[in-house]
Amino acid sequence: MTDNLTKEQRSYTMSRIRRRDTLPELMLRRAVWAAGLRGYRIDRSTLPGRPDLSWGVKRVAVFIDGAFWHGHPSAFRPGKSGKYWDEKIRRNMERDEKSNRSLEVLGWTVLRFWDFEVKKDLEGCVERIEAALAGGG
Repeated sequence: MTDNLTKEQRSYTMSRIRRRDTLPELMLRRAVWAAGLRGYRIDRSTLPGRPDLSWGVKRVAVFIDGAFWHGHPSAFRPGKSGKYWDEKIRRNMERDEKSNRSLEVLGWTVLRFWDFEVKKDLEGCVERIEAALAGGG
């Protein structure tokens, strides 16, 4: 199955998808704030991958990945949505890995949460962030 939109239509459609301030991101930010975890920055463009949340002093970067867009097996199966999406998701996954490696080389702890994970286990996600900020990775 090929992409059923023209290049211009696809570009417009993709431009409408939020890069930040998604519902899972807002949920996590509110929960982090309520837990008293201050000092984070949002969407820091100077860091590889532009983490959704980052604590510079503690060197902790947090990403919230959409299950489809970042290739979670429950939401994306190669070959099912066509060559366009297979290639798009493959590139996203490669970019995620590159961002992780780059941040780790710079001494950062990287945490990645799936969007559905934030919705289902918000408290667990906050606990993982607290542990990373405390130095427990």
